[in-house]
Amino acid sequence: MELLAPAGNMNKLKTALLYGADAVYLAGKRFGLRAYADNFSEEELREATEYVHSLGKKLYVTVNIYADDSDLPYLPEYAKTLEKIGVDGVIISDLGVFTTFRENSNLDLHVSTQANVTNSSAAKAWASLGAKRIILARETSLKDIRKIRDALPEDVELEAFVHGAMCIAYSGRCLLSSYFTERAGNKGECVQCCRWEYDLVEKSRNEKLVIEEDERGTYLLSSKDLRMLQHLDKLRDAGVASLKIEGRIKSEYYVAGVVNAYRRALDDMESGKPFNPDLLAETEKISHRGYTTGFFFNERGGNTGESKPTASHNFIAVVKNYSGDWATVEMRNRFAVGDELEVLSPTESFGKTITVTEMTDEQGCAITVADKVQASIRIKTDVKLSAYDILRKKA
Repeated sequence: MELLAPAGNMNKLKTALLYGADAVYLAGKRFGLRAYADNFSEEELREATEYVHSLGKKLYVTVNIYADDSDLPYLPEYAKTLEKIGVDGVIISDLGVFTTFRENSNLDLHVSTQANVTNSSAAKAWASLGAKRIILARETSLKDIRKIRDALPEDVELEAFVHGAMCIAYSGRCLLSSYFTERAGNKGECVQCCRWEYDLVEKSRNEKLVIEEDERGTYLLSSKDLRMLQHLDKLRDAGVASLKIEGRIKSEYYVAGVVNAYRRALDDMESGKPFNPDLLAETEKISHRGYTTGFFFNERGGNTGESKPTASHNFIAVVKNYSGDWATVEMRNRFAVGDELEVLSPTESFGKTITVTEMTDEQGCAITVADKVQASIRIKTDVKLSAYDILRKKA
């Protein structure tokens, strides 16, 4: 199965691929559902595609807004541009956008999860229109995925989200952001109103009523995050070809941690090894709102979580280079001499710890505390580190 990772910018793209992703998905400056990610200009798309292909991997571009008529004049040329750049596929929600791309390019067209394909009839309809891959709605169960797979031609693939934030609305079709802030979620501008804390008011008396906390908490619209790490074999058996990780606006630490865990779990599964439960702890170390398996097992309810994400570890620094027992890192959170840092890495250094005994600033002056975000710091360590390794510390 393909491991597909988010790439909000070029640095996150390189991180995802280094940590084991087989493919990445990203957006241009328009027509994507993550308007607040950095996203890629035409020249950056070309550079990214060349880089990804140099590694023998794939790149998909999201064009998954629900378009207005004002968007339509620009789409034919955009389709031709993406084909000329050589991207490996385009992710589309809107039937009109799909038709425009089909008529103006020979690109592989992937049907977005926003199109809410939950049954074999819908999947066959998209396939008949030329879809090469269908990204299943998050509401689809494993049982139904198997039925969809059996109903499709062999050359039409299925993709499913396996990790990351979940939307409270059906297939992400939410109007809350538009209603409250005039920022359209279906145009990529969602402000995540579902993460807010709400009061209940009895209108005729203008009396605030108490929302009592139960085992689900008081954030009744805020979903837990999806995690299928320990169930990859069930997704394989259901016929899923691509495992998708959510998170184009998350940090490179999130991308590295999640891709690393899923890459190791996937490799173990494919080599016949049992699932390593220690990998579940890896997903606790990155930002999350609790975890759920969503709708894959026909479960209902119990999926709401906290509004604010938590993590057992803090992102401390990313390694830039290593030479002669000294690592140059870019600082993200405060650390000091005496701190124990854990290594996140796709190499054999994964899981090793470093006790900070000596460090210097950019000028080579000895320091005891690193407290300037993005400052370049040198740390002495005999643990062999590599560029894009990440140092973290228990929160």
